[in-house]
Amino acid sequence: MRTEPRWLLPDEMRAWRAYVIGSELLRQQLNRELQDKHGLALPDYEVLVRLSECENGQMRMSQLAGQVASSKSRLSHQISRLEKAALVRRVDCAEDARGVVAEITPRGQEALTAAAPTHVEGVRAHLVDLMTPEEQEVIAAVFERVIAHLDTT
Repeated sequence: MRTEPRWLLPDEMRAWRAYVIGSELLRQQLNRELQDKHGLALPDYEVLVRLSECENGQMRMSQLAGQVASSKSRLSHQISRLEKAALVRRVDCAEDARGVVAEITPRGQEALTAAAPTHVEGVRAHLVDLMTPEEQEVIAAVFERVIAHLDTT
């Protein structure tokens, strides 16, 4: 027996569509700002940030893929591009001979340091400063719940 889907109510549809369009427009804007001022794509910036936050600027590729919500295959291609730009390098994992670690290079750290003010200004101007502290708390709580629900890593 086939059951009818739980169609979205008007307020639910409004919330869903606002999220889909707003989040995509926000990512496009942040990407455009980083590309125009620093020649760096937003996904590449996100990889550099994650690596810079780790001890020795290194993270296992599989863990990094989860941190940036990417497939291992897509991340591998992205790391290859970043290696060609000398922003990251792959090194063998000291604990596991089969493992591979991505490591931010000094050039990658310089690129990140230069791009970070542009990125944080964009995040503030296009999102954070548009919300009250209470709205920021709601957004954080909702998406932490979504992440916990969907996280498979």
